[in-house]
Amino acid sequence: MSSPRNRWLVLLAVMMAFMPIVVDMTILHIAVPSLTLALGATGTEILWIIDIYPLMMAGLLVPMGTLADKVGHRRMLLTGLVIFLLASVAAAFSTSAAMLIGARVVLALGASMVMPSILATIRQTFEDSRERAIALGLWGTIGSAGAALGPLAGGILLEHFWWGSVFLVNVPIMLAVWPLVYFTVPRRAPAGGGNWTIGQALILIAGLIATVYAVKSGFKSGSSLVVTGTTLVAGLGLLAYFARLQLRSASPMLDLSLFARPAISMGMVIALVVSGSLAGVELTIAQELQFVVGKSPLEAGLFMMPLVIASALGGPLAGYLTNALGLRTVAVMSLVVAAASLGGLGLADFHDPGFGVVALMVALGFSLSIGLTASSIAIMGAAPLEKAGAAGSLEATGYELGAGLGITFFGVLLTASYSAGMLLPPGLAVPAGAGDSIGETMLAASQLGGAEGAALEAAARVAFSGAHGTVLLTAASLIAVLSVVVLVALRHYREPEGAIAPQH
Repeated sequence: MSSPRNRWLVLLAVMMAFMPIVVDMTILHIAVPSLTLALGATGTEILWIIDIYPLMMAGLLVPMGTLADKVGHRRMLLTGLVIFLLASVAAAFSTSAAMLIGARVVLALGASMVMPSILATIRQTFEDSRERAIALGLWGTIGSAGAALGPLAGGILLEHFWWGSVFLVNVPIMLAVWPLVYFTVPRRAPAGGGNWTIGQALILIAGLIATVYAVKSGFKSGSSLVVTGTTLVAGLGLLAYFARLQLRSASPMLDLSLFARPAISMGMVIALVVSGSLAGVELTIAQELQFVVGKSPLEAGLFMMPLVIASALGGPLAGYLTNALGLRTVAVMSLVVAAASLGGLGLADFHDPGFGVVALMVALGFSLSIGLTASSIAIMGAAPLEKAGAAGSLEATGYELGAGLGITFFGVLLTASYSAGMLLPPGLAVPAGAGDSIGETMLAASQLGGAEGAALEAAARVAFSGAHGTVLLTAASLIAVLSVVVLVALRHYREPEGAIAPQH
């Protein structure tokens, strides 16, 4: 099938469908202080509210991507948008942390149906490799800028409305996007032939969630080594069993041979590490700006505007740069610049940012946007047409699993660094657990009041600033190591010419 004449209108429709989903990944970062106080949520509950969305998506994306190949990407996309709309309403009016976590699970179900279908639609609509690189670059703009726009959108909403507005804003957007997708995205006969069973899907979901839960709980103080170890073994065992089923099947749900293509395997690694680092860093900076520097949610969102603008510019440019310089060069250079920017931000003083911090935020947004778009070009460019949904689900899984694991890893690192650096004023009695997170410490300080409360707040700010630097420098180190890995792993990579050329 030749590329449709209205292919750029199709691209616009799917990008608009993607915007609320990617914004939802980070919009809560700025709302953490408001959520903590409004719902009386603990630090653990806040982490689950934030990362249950990407973690559930990580488990659901592969089954939904393969199912979309079988039933049709357009049908799956339209159904997912409706589920996402309904779940947004439920999340907005949640009355407890548990209810909000449940609503986020349903949001993840809807989003997991939408994301692989969007990427598959782009892959099927743009058959020319150069046009596809540009289209994926524009799509990457939504991914990078949307994630960075989340805190700003959240800040504007929280300035005027209650915390539930960060979810309710999805409703008018979805009501406008659904008919646009319905009338512009063409109907295509499903091409996928993989075996899809709910049993295998549940094995994959359970394996991912159990493994990540074990990693999360294993780093918490007071956790049971027996429970953590058992959960980890069970999770890894389920994932190994799932992989075995795929390898033994003549028509697997997930074709693991896709990982044998260097572009796909490295694209996955880039998506995992970069999205994980970005999620952890954004969450940390949002808390630093509000709890330590004393900015309002809106001011904190505006502080991140250089990141938003640079991300918007980096996406479309990535397509042109990849066509001109090659995937390997663009990927490595973007990772090196991102690592240097994060290192500089880790050493910067956010109380007196100056031009240097703004420049570093611009460089970070620009480089991460290009890096993530390069991973998308690599994965979708190496994917066979009939497995576009599966490849799209793999890429989206990399983003979501990376974001979930990033929040878990950097959240645990932040908590550990904060607790270790927390020096309580002599003779001050505080509730048990008040030193586990800055949100809980500030809550305890507001209850104490007076000079004692002020002293506790001051100690919390000092401890969090040190922890904030540790998180950013760790993220910088991870991305620097990744740049070397990509440089070596893609040394034999050859750019596709025109139509798709399989990578072996």
